[in-house]
Amino acid sequence: MATTYEPKNILITGAAGFIASHVCNRLIRNYPDYKIVVVDKLDYCSNLKNILPSISSQNFKFIKGDIATADLVNYVLLSESIDTIMHFAAQTHVDNSFGNSFEFTKNNIYGTHVLLEACKVTGQIKRFIHVSTDEVYGETDEDAVMGNIEASQLLPTNPYSATKAGAEMLVMAYGRSYGLPVITTRGNNVYGPNQFPEKLIPKFILLAMKGQPLPIHGDGSNVRSYLYCEDVAEAFETILHRGEVGHVYNIGTQKERRVIDVAKEICQLFSLNPETYIKYVENRPFNDQRYFLDVQKLKTLGWFERTSWEEGLKKTTEWYVNNSDWWGDVSGALLPHPKMLMVPGIGRKCDGPHNRNSASSYVANNSIASGMVVRSPRSPKNNPSTQKRGLKFLIYGKTGYLGGLLGQLCEKQGIPFVYGKGRLEERSQLMQEIRTVKPTHVFNAAGLTGRPNADWCESHKVETIQTNVVGTLNLADVCREHGLLMINYGSGCIFEFDAEHPMGSGIGFKEEEKPNYTGSFYSKSKAVAEDLLNEYDNVCTLRARMPISSNLSHPRNFVRKITQYEKVVDIPNSMTVLDELLPMSIELAKRNRRGIWNFTNPGVVSHNEVLELYKNYIDPNFKWVNFTLEEQAKVLVAPRSNNEMDASKLKKEFPELLSIKDSLIKYIFEPNKKSVAGAVSK
Repeated sequence: MATTYEPKNILITGAAGFIASHVCNRLIRNYPDYKIVVVDKLDYCSNLKNILPSISSQNFKFIKGDIATADLVNYVLLSESIDTIMHFAAQTHVDNSFGNSFEFTKNNIYGTHVLLEACKVTGQIKRFIHVSTDEVYGETDEDAVMGNIEASQLLPTNPYSATKAGAEMLVMAYGRSYGLPVITTRGNNVYGPNQFPEKLIPKFILLAMKGQPLPIHGDGSNVRSYLYCEDVAEAFETILHRGEVGHVYNIGTQKERRVIDVAKEICQLFSLNPETYIKYVENRPFNDQRYFLDVQKLKTLGWFERTSWEEGLKKTTEWYVNNSDWWGDVSGALLPHPKMLMVPGIGRKCDGPHNRNSASSYVANNSIASGMVVRSPRSPKNNPSTQKRGLKFLIYGKTGYLGGLLGQLCEKQGIPFVYGKGRLEERSQLMQEIRTVKPTHVFNAAGLTGRPNADWCESHKVETIQTNVVGTLNLADVCREHGLLMINYGSGCIFEFDAEHPMGSGIGFKEEEKPNYTGSFYSKSKAVAEDLLNEYDNVCTLRARMPISSNLSHPRNFVRKITQYEKVVDIPNSMTVLDELLPMSIELAKRNRRGIWNFTNPGVVSHNEVLELYKNYIDPNFKWVNFTLEEQAKVLVAPRSNNEMDASKLKKEFPELLSIKDSLIKYIFEPNKKSVAGAVSK
């Protein structure tokens, strides 16, 4: 695999469009050190609202302009010190290409040629990522088992795909003739929020919302592969950093669907009878029966599809239901065979946000009138909100172990945050707090673990349910209503070694496995909450276990607790080193990760091994006594969970993640050893 590439100044063409806007917003969100410059002429299928999450960022600039203007392109490359180009700008709708093919040649071929020539002249580009389409391969045989690989022959069948294939030839030629560091991508159909409704899925959703018929070209037997927009944005993030110069990468999914089946599923979502609401119309002049890609090459870079079709369609439908006026009057796009909706060369106006007092509204609505460049508004240097791209966290659990450490971490990273004061069980308090604070993310580190330990929950079951189950679900629901991601610190103490996961086998419990341990009421409450939270698509649940921090004096620290016990069991367990993992929870929030994550370091460590480290690094005179689980049970009200969690998903997200023993040494015992030595020397 090639060395990881780190860009500095990225030009994204066409980022007010659909796919590129998701890529732009993702890069702004995840990489505060990258400068992102967008050039977009704001054609009919573009909208500045698509990049509102980026506009308020200090590392973002928007320039309204056409990539076919050579002087503009040269000026931008030089004045912004561009070292990387991600070229998305293109006309992409097949129906339009049959009726206005010259416009496709101008945008897709000539525009690309202008960019390439500017790159050759300036001589400063280190990566040129050209975004093409799977349609350049032409039609795939209906009975083909293997998809088109990157070396497959290009056989485009319509004016749109022909212009994209032509642009690819130019890109390849400039790579070979002038040594331009080019990478080409070819993608499946993409769907999701913000897509202009000339495309099939948003068109069908909007028509179904209006109770109007869904038009099917031909008999609807055409097969397509649909990939959710966030998965595609992640693919481009991966290719940007790990893709090899001179290579082509397919981006897609092997999960195929017939057009007629997509129409039927959307009808079902709106309780419409497909027999009544599906209308068969005249087919295109040529309508490829099937596109099918092999994406193994991209997977070797570490990318994989995260969003199921069912989940993606649900998210997309909900977005269009809640944002039906996003594009204004789109009646022309909803026709069975839409044509170009605007006169070539005339850009669409930006339908600004409803909140006219927001900074984003000011930038979006004054950019066009003021000429060309949109910068995010300048703020005082001492304003922490300018340091972290407008992040603002609302944290519940101020007095808890994780919540307290999370606040300290936010202060260290310069992330503005507010500790929630409302009771999780009181929905009205949460609603008022979120409206007042206006957070970008909500972190739930609140919960009852017991006072002084989990045995307390056995005699306080109602209180435990109210906080761990009702309160947590309440907060998740309020966050969902406000379109907020909630990071929920859950528990891994919901599993127990069993026949499929025996102690010492190295076989850990995975995220998708159901809890098998209800020996304590605390564990039962966390398992119930996790199961119900899994129905919310705005929640990221992190299963922490036996959390350890470098503050060995904290009473909730697992190391401190076991050094205070008269006797300890010696069982290998997965554990969470907070000094290493807690910053990763913030990063997961920035990356908009959802679902369940085993939030532990890879591997297991036993109580004796932890205490041995404590003795070697902290207190050479420390001694301890072991006892059996049977003996432990006699002094506990409720038994304790012992298990190994499979941390491979987290490791894949953060390859630098250390094993539990290495992490304990680096983050817990080495720092404390130095401080102890310093104290002795004084």
